[in-house]
Amino acid sequence: MEGFWDLYILPWIINIAMAIAIFVVGRWIAKQIVNLTARVMRRAKVDDMLVNFVTSIVNVLLLLFIIVAALGQLGVDTTSLIALVGAAGLAIGLALQDSLKNFAAGVLLVVFRPFKDGDFVEVAGIAGVVEHVSIFNTVLRTGDNREVIVPNGAIYSGVITNYSKRETRRVDMVFGVSYGDDLLKVKRVLNEILAADERVLAEPAAVVAVSELADSSVNFVVRPWVKTGDYWAVLWDTTEKVKLRFDEEGISIPFPQMDIHNHRVDAG
Repeated sequence: MEGFWDLYILPWIINIAMAIAIFVVGRWIAKQIVNLTARVMRRAKVDDMLVNFVTSIVNVLLLLFIIVAALGQLGVDTTSLIALVGAAGLAIGLALQDSLKNFAAGVLLVVFRPFKDGDFVEVAGIAGVVEHVSIFNTVLRTGDNREVIVPNGAIYSGVITNYSKRETRRVDMVFGVSYGDDLLKVKRVLNEILAADERVLAEPAAVVAVSELADSSVNFVVRPWVKTGDYWAVLWDTTEKVKLRFDEEGISIPFPQMDIHNHRVDAG
């Protein structure tokens, strides 16, 4: 019995203990490597989006290496295991084509960087602030503070609108006035409103012009340029100022209406 213990049981216990030690120590070392990679990249002022992406991949690769090393300590043929993992990976890859598509799209998003963390974007029909880009998906925070997780494949295969990319934006507004109003006066009032707003940029120059003779109104386009961060404030403030100033100046904002003419036909 003592010989059986020494020949079979004790070596297995030692191998199992060594495998556990390899796994535990390996996980600790992997964590240190991942943290070190993140620190080095951040010191190099690499974007956080790229840091998170790279560290995620490094962590997965190190974990796979640790598992193979631990199994090798248990006497498992790792060559056959690697071949088996490759075959299983192929089968899983065929079954998870969408996930691989998302992974590939995630790599492209990190390489070409159409947006970064903190940008306000519209992707896959969702508008929000980019909080985090991972291997398979991107997390957005909407204006009403909802968290939306969008698959990277849906992002990269569609149109990406980045509202934060440029330093300036043009605010497009349309105001309609009555056909009976003095158009030159209306244009002067609109220009005065823009000139009084310090957030409106001098260059490029704002545009105020008649754009359409509509059914019920003469429509003016008002297009000032502002810093990107001032876009919504200028849009809302200008709309309010135009209504108040039009009321002061006696300029009317007509509502849609239709004139109906009755023609009486005498029966012959």
